[in-house]
Formats: sequence, structure tokens, C-alpha cells
Amino acid sequence: MSHRQPDRTEIAARLAAAVGRINRRARTDSAALGYGLVSALATIQAEGPLRPGDLSRIEVVTKPTMTRILTELEQRGFIAREADPRDGRAFMVSATPEGIAAVERARSDRTGIVAGLIADLPVEDVETIAAALGALERIGQGDRAQEVPTGEH
Repeated sequence: MSHRQPDRTEIAARLAAAVGRINRRARTDSAALGYGLVSALATIQAEGPLRPGDLSRIEVVTKPTMTRILTELEQRGFIAREADPRDGRAFMVSATPEGIAAVERARSDRTGIVAGLIADLPVEDVETIAAALGALERIGQGDRAQEVPTGEH
């Protein structure tokens, strides 16, 4: 019995469209932090203190974009700058207690919205989503998943 390989291009297109729509629906009001700010702040919280250049590489944004993000986060009191102990000309950023609280609020808000989006799905659909989460998280982290070997049936 032969198994047809999935059309990865079609899957990629559908996944990109679905994730985009879910993200748009999961956005909170305009007073809240935008996705780019939350993402950078969450990375600073998890990995910091970080140099801005390192953060821009992790977040996959240009240095000028990261400069704008850091300026806004600093103006809101969500990050603090400190001298880089290895290079006095550079600086590091770390999350303040207010920044950590803002990340937690944003995560909670988005979780609540997405929970509402899946609340009325049939159990089978929720189980399918749950089964795909590991692969989706690896994609989100940039990890290259190893193909799972399959035996002949």
C-alpha cells in the first residue's frame, strides 16, 4: 500500500493563512502592546540581559526596527539599560518588574481570546490541534524537525 506524500506547499499556504487570521483575531485593543513589542519583551525576559543586536537577531528584525521597539519599551518603563560588562561602549537590556507584568498580561489576554476561538470546536478538532502543537512550536523556534522513521506496514 503506497502513501501519498503531503503537498507541503499547500500545507504551508494554508498554515500561513490560518495563523495570520488567528493572530489578527487574537489581537487585543489598541492600547495594549503590539505583537512585536510583546515578542521582544518576552525574549528579553527569558534570555536577558541582552545586547540590542543579539535581540534583533533572535527576533529576526532589523537593527533600526529593534531600536524603535526598545525605545518604546523603555519609554513605557518595561526595560532598563545597563552597561555591557564586556564592552563599556555597548549596553544590555533587561526586563523591569513592570515589563514582566506586561508580558504576563499580554499572554493571558491572548490565551483568553484564543481559548474563546476554540471553545466551540468539536473535541476531535481540539485533539488534532493539540497533536500538532509540538511541530508548530518547533517551527516557531526555528528548529528543523527530524523526520520520524516509519516502518513498513
